[in-house]
Amino acid sequence: MGRTYAGILGPLAFATVLFRGLIVSDGAAPTLKLAMICLFAFAILGLVIGRVAEATILESVKTRFDSEMRARRDDDALAKTAS
Repeated sequence: MGRTYAGILGPLAFATVLFRGLIVSDGAAPTLKLAMICLFAFAILGLVIGRVAEATILESVKTRFDSEMRARRDDDALAKTAS
């Protein structure tokens, strides 16, 4: 998930800075330099955000799975006791 976010946020930042450079009529060299800096900065940010999101989702799924398994075990133990 981190690589996906990095692959989206980095180029999006790059394109945004290029568009801004066209609107403001900045020079090509400073605009490209800033665009490259933003590309890498936002790619790193996307990687971090994606990894945090992935860890959060995995933890949530694991917690839900563990609680469901515990409930089934309790139900099975109760059914065996009642028999």
